[in-house]
Amino acid sequence: MSEGQPKHVVVLMGGRSAEREVSLSTGRGCAVALRGEGFDVTELDAGADLPARLIDLAPDVVFNALHGPFGEDGRVQGLMDWLGLRYTHSGVLASALAIDKTRTKDLFRAQGIPVPDGVIVPKARAAALHVMPPPYVVKPNDEGSSVGVYIVPQGANRPPALGDDMPDTVMVEAYVPGRELTCTVLGDVALAVTEIVTDGWYDYDAKYAPGGSRHVIPAAIPDEVTQACRDLARRAHDALGCRSLSRTDFRWDEGGQGLLVLETNTQPGMTPTSLTPEAAAEAGIPFGALCRRLVEDAWIR
Repeated sequence: MSEGQPKHVVVLMGGRSAEREVSLSTGRGCAVALRGEGFDVTELDAGADLPARLIDLAPDVVFNALHGPFGEDGRVQGLMDWLGLRYTHSGVLASALAIDKTRTKDLFRAQGIPVPDGVIVPKARAAALHVMPPPYVVKPNDEGSSVGVYIVPQGANRPPALGDDMPDTVMVEAYVPGRELTCTVLGDVALAVTEIVTDGWYDYDAKYAPGGSRHVIPAAIPDEVTQACRDLARRAHDALGCRSLSRTDFRWDEGGQGLLVLETNTQPGMTPTSLTPEAAAEAGIPFGALCRRLVEDAWIR
């Protein structure tokens, strides 16, 4: 590396959330890629001693590969701000907003971004009765990676038996039929739209197990739908105040509700089966170059 550029990068990964294994996969892959780009890389599993470890390591940039609560909800971002460290991805406010599905929906509605109807209710209530007519989805309000998602089909006689993977308060959201689409924003550019094809719901296994889903990029959809996805992805990115990278997920109900935004992820997965590295590659940006760009964005910011 030349003088005045970042040399030492700490890849922050693991942690204690339900998405620990995904984070470890993301972090290890990014660490290998960054070493290939010439950086001196330290892999750091986020534990209770994280502040002391970061102070001791004194990195030029922290590559945040954490997922789920603490890692992408603004808390670790606040810690790094307090320590005066440069770090990749979004800052405190965007991270805190995006992880909270209810506040994200409120913000998107205010910006004219179409979203499905949904309500926040106690877990016990969602397990005792139909909060809305089926079909609907029950999911945590502040998790990612499709952790703890329950689909209640049309005609279901009973609400779902919610497991221990669900928090005390959950989101109940109207189920949107149709095709699953997603679009990554890198910097201020929306990349190609991807269609996600699965045999069922795009759940945790479909996302991360080899062969769990098939990604069609660019998606074989009408040009006007592609442009609408890219426009909405940029608007969602800007509305939340995201930095460097985000990925917005959609459902396209052709002939029905149209195109709806499901959520925006401020720290998209970077595993071998993840969507964002595929979108970058389709745009001519190899994985190593993508990781390097995130580090350099954090450095100059």
